[in-house]
Order: sequence, then structure tokens, then C-alpha cells
Amino acid sequence: MEMFDIYDRYRKPTGRTKPRGEKFLPGEYRIVIRVAIFNENGQMLIQRRTDTKHDWAGMWDISVGGSVQSGENSQQGAQRELSEEIGIDIDFSKLTPALTITTEDVFDDIYILRLSPDITKLKLQETEVAKVKWAAYDDITGMIRSGLFIPYYESSIKLLFDIGFNNRHKSVIRFPDEI
Repeated sequence: MEMFDIYDRYRKPTGRTKPRGEKFLPGEYRIVIRVAIFNENGQMLIQRRTDTKHDWAGMWDISVGGSVQSGENSQQGAQRELSEEIGIDIDFSKLTPALTITTEDVFDDIYILRLSPDITKLKLQETEVAKVKWAAYDDITGMIRSGLFIPYYESSIKLLFDIGFNNRHKSVIRFPDEI
């Protein structure tokens, strides 16, 4: 059973945990990570979730996402999810999220990577990821409007694209195309 560490509104660990599916009370938070991967052509790697996923089954999503497990920090969760979902192994220990969005009960840490893996060689986690492809901003917003993509705000997708190509942003990691 997946367990999540509980944090307070200041992102301090409370020392308590909750299992997946149990409702968080007001003032309780967990950490979720997302990794947005951009290539040199200005496209984001997106994934189609399997039809058996509990949430957003069969819909397209950004490159990688998932919950940080009990005992992990954000970087460890991002590293694990990236490896599990699409088979890319990168050390996140010195990375910080490009941004964090706080919702009712989640600190949503978003990491941005600039690399261009050959998507035909990625090892997709069959229970979670049906397929992957590269998509431009207009493709993704069109998919959001047509109900094929998880319904993010289009402005949040634009922000990811803007950060992904801003060479001054220090939290964007760039790798050679050896993956």
C-alpha cells in the first residue's frame, strides 16, 4: 500500500503518514512531482496514461508525474518516477523544482529537463504509460480543448514552455543527447 508523508502548510513534515485514497484534512499536504521534458525543437514529451489508471485514464499528460512516497523527498520521488515511468535515469539530488504549485492538499513540484531521448528506446511502465510522443504547445492546448489531455490551465502549459526555453533559469537541467 502506498503511504504519503503529511506536511503542514509551511511544508514541514508532521511525522504522520496516510495511505493512498485517504482524505487529507484541512492543513495537511503531500508532495506530488511532475517532470516536463523538452527537446531542441521546442516540443514537450507527453505521455498517454493507460486505460486502467484510476485517475485520468487514457488521457494525455506531461512527461512524468506521480506522488512522493513516504520517506522520500521531492528529488528522490522525481528520480524514481522518471525511471519507473519512462526508463530515464538521472540524478536529481542537486536539482530544485522550477516551480511549485500549492493546491488544497498538495505541493506540486515541477522539474523541467532539456534533453532529447529517442522515444522509441524508452522503457515505458506498461501499467501506467500507454505511449509517449513529442508535442508542440499548440498541439497540447488543442488536446486540452478537445478533452484528450488532462485539463490543465493553458497558461500553466505556456509557463512550462517559457521556463523550458529560458536559458537564464537555473533550475532547468540540460543534458547531452546521450540518453
